[in-house]
Amino acid sequence: MIENHELCYNALKAQDTRFDGHFFVAVSSTGIYCRPVCPARIPKPENCQFYGSASAAESDGYRPCMKCRPELAPGNASIDASKRLANIAAQMIEEGALTDTPLTELAQTLAVSDRHLRRSFNSVYGVSPQRYAQTQRLLLAKRLLTDTDLSMTEVAMNAGFSSLRRFNEQFKNHYQLTPSSLRKARKRQPNSLQTSDRLQFTLSYRPPFDWPRLISFLNQRSIAGVESAADGQNYRRTVCLKHGKESLSGWISISSLPERNCLKLVLNHGLAPAIATILNRIRQVFDLDCNPEPISLHLGELAASRPGLRLPGAFDSFEMAIRAIVGQQVSVKAAHTLAGRIASTFGKSLETPFEELNQVFPSARCLSQASPTKIKELGIVGKRANTIVALAQAVDSGELCLNRTFDIEETIQKLQIIPGIGPWTAQYIAMRALSWPDAFPDSDLGIIKALGVKRPKELQELAEQWRPWRAYAVMHLWAELSEKQ
Repeated sequence: MIENHELCYNALKAQDTRFDGHFFVAVSSTGIYCRPVCPARIPKPENCQFYGSASAAESDGYRPCMKCRPELAPGNASIDASKRLANIAAQMIEEGALTDTPLTELAQTLAVSDRHLRRSFNSVYGVSPQRYAQTQRLLLAKRLLTDTDLSMTEVAMNAGFSSLRRFNEQFKNHYQLTPSSLRKARKRQPNSLQTSDRLQFTLSYRPPFDWPRLISFLNQRSIAGVESAADGQNYRRTVCLKHGKESLSGWISISSLPERNCLKLVLNHGLAPAIATILNRIRQVFDLDCNPEPISLHLGELAASRPGLRLPGAFDSFEMAIRAIVGQQVSVKAAHTLAGRIASTFGKSLETPFEELNQVFPSARCLSQASPTKIKELGIVGKRANTIVALAQAVDSGELCLNRTFDIEETIQKLQIIPGIGPWTAQYIAMRALSWPDAFPDSDLGIIKALGVKRPKELQELAEQWRPWRAYAVMHLWAELSEKQ
């Protein structure tokens, strides 16, 4: 049983999907246990008990809820290895893992047999990995038909179908209509930016949404040549993505449409095959799945003057982790420049319509083979240069996976094993790269200054009231400090 009752109950009231799989709630008045995202009415706090696993709840005599089906909870924590495996496989499939590679290769990557992967996947999602991949392809094709002017052949190919004929067959069987009839019925978007070389999509969010503060935060912590939001209106960056066996490079630009409660994403045509991955990552960068109201209510006075403040995520977790290491004990401006030097030295040049964007950040494979001496020559302290190479080697070898589908606490521990990564850096990476809402870098000088405390223990005790959204409290404290300067 989990002892921190208040923390879990706050997450339960908010029905924050990021806590799904981290705990289960058992209701004494009904004898049923549920996931924290269950659509049923929120029970009274005195009737709730919280468990770290489904088996623990069942061992105390509770039976699983038929509405939220606890057996389908994602394995974000070390609850069930089988569920965690299926969840990781699903994310890889969404990013094109089965587009042009067989299931055996995906299983090999995950260090399991294809038989075990099929069994685990089916137990969690109720379908085979191949069927799941087919559904993802159809959903992407449906969005491309509705939101773009791509030809039918381009839609089929970019969605991952082997032929136009196969696409038409599966689409008709699944949706009971032809792709052409769906396109004819669509409503045209006003002032569409669809052209021969770029595509446009929208992503919705729950208001309020503090776009100015978010865009300012991202711009200040951007990497020179890789990303920019200097105009205060658009966040732009270069990207390089693996899609199946193919490597795709290009640019994306995001702006706000506050009157429609959504963001507008524009990207170059060449990134179309990876649009599903890009849409998922944009949601993480801008914290679009956040429900701001319960978080603001819980943080109280701290959040009162900044409704809709979000937790900025990362488009590329490895890139963000390197940026965090570079930013240790230097100014935000200096980190911007130093990270840009890494990009220009080890990354690849890329032509974009934007003068400030001309580099793709290097991959973990590239930096794992780099010489610490060469990194040091860029103006980076020797110990940090060694840390950068060590982190890249850990990620490249698969020893460390900077993915929020893995156990967060375990990832934080693995990060701190790497020489040069302490609690502050690990928590900051968890906060930004892993989008963990309860991350808290308690040794941060900005937080200490904003709160006026002197002892770390005092700070930790004070932060207990903000759980499970301490990372949002950090954002408010940093904003408060910035406002006073």
